[in-house]
Amino acid sequence: MVKSAMTRISHRISRVATSTALGLGLLASAAPTHASNMVPAPEIGAKGYILVDITTNQTLAKFNSQERLEPASLTKLMTAYLVFDALESKQISMDQKVPVSTNAWKAEGSRMFIEPGKEVTVDQLLHGMIVQSGNDATRALAELLAGDEANFAALMNQQAKRLGLTGTNFENSTGLPGPQHYTTADDLATLASAIIKRFPEYYRLYSEKEYTYNGIRQPNRNRLLWIDPSVDGMKTGHTDSAGYCLVSSAKRTLPIGLERRLLSVVLGTQSDQARTQESLKLLNYGFQMYETVKLYDAKQAVATSQVYKGSEKEVPMGVTEPLLVNVPRGMSKQLEATVQRKDHLIAPIAAGTELGTLKLTLEGKTILEKPLLALKGIEEAGIVGRLIDSAKLWWKDEE
Repeated sequence: MVKSAMTRISHRISRVATSTALGLGLLASAAPTHASNMVPAPEIGAKGYILVDITTNQTLAKFNSQERLEPASLTKLMTAYLVFDALESKQISMDQKVPVSTNAWKAEGSRMFIEPGKEVTVDQLLHGMIVQSGNDATRALAELLAGDEANFAALMNQQAKRLGLTGTNFENSTGLPGPQHYTTADDLATLASAIIKRFPEYYRLYSEKEYTYNGIRQPNRNRLLWIDPSVDGMKTGHTDSAGYCLVSSAKRTLPIGLERRLLSVVLGTQSDQARTQESLKLLNYGFQMYETVKLYDAKQAVATSQVYKGSEKEVPMGVTEPLLVNVPRGMSKQLEATVQRKDHLIAPIAAGTELGTLKLTLEGKTILEKPLLALKGIEEAGIVGRLIDSAKLWWKDEE
């Protein structure tokens, strides 16, 4: 039981054990928004983009990130999500044989070169879709899961709603242009992050540099795989109307021993070279201009809160994983934390119950909010203790 009153405790983050690691960045060109608005961002030639830190769940920079734009083959991220989900739930298997329809064989655009009447496995089709960006492989997977592309598009849109992709609508599995086929940089970042977090076993496919099928070797179109060794995915896209697009992710190890992952989404650039350069510019800017600060260890008490009618008088609050935050390099000591605690906590309280919020600010601007959880369970007190605390609560309510 919790009343709605909140108490506040402010303290300087510098008193907490911290350590500096690799930095994070932002985007630019026409008033980008990011963590603190204190670091100039580079000019990025794209219709829309976003840079996020998946490790800290911070958006570091964005521009036109909610504008509806054509995704081209970035659409295949959602197709892959649904295939990964079907694999995880055992609806299909990697070695399952898939018949190739004439409709899939005739798919326009980039191709894996599958053939009607020649069976191919789910594993091969996934490689064809992810590494080679084959529209024929993508359509074959869509038909496997839903019978035809129209039904599969409905599944795509249902999953988009479940993931909270409010600016997205799909008409097909491949990303070929359509009047109602669109998404946003924000939504693509959410989708890509979901793949990385939920399906690490299958995410590794995005790091493969080439794939050979039917005697035809094709390279991965993501040039960053060759340029930056920290980049391990994800997906390119291009049509005449969408321009050149790229979702890319890079992972580097911090001096504190933890890994930090950035994700950039760049939409509507002018060329293959431009999407590569602009994406690399964002990732490097993020790692170089921002530092990652470790504020608290997993299950370290951030604060305590008074408990009534419990076997103990206080409950420690904290986070279940190490709490990291990105700030402009050299500004970590200016971070301030405000703990908002729910008052009048009444036992029993289960471990993991949300009891408050930790808000981090830098020069008056909120850069991160994190729920604080009960780090241990508090049992109910005996009848005498409960009666005493009932009287205390009555007096508090009368004040």
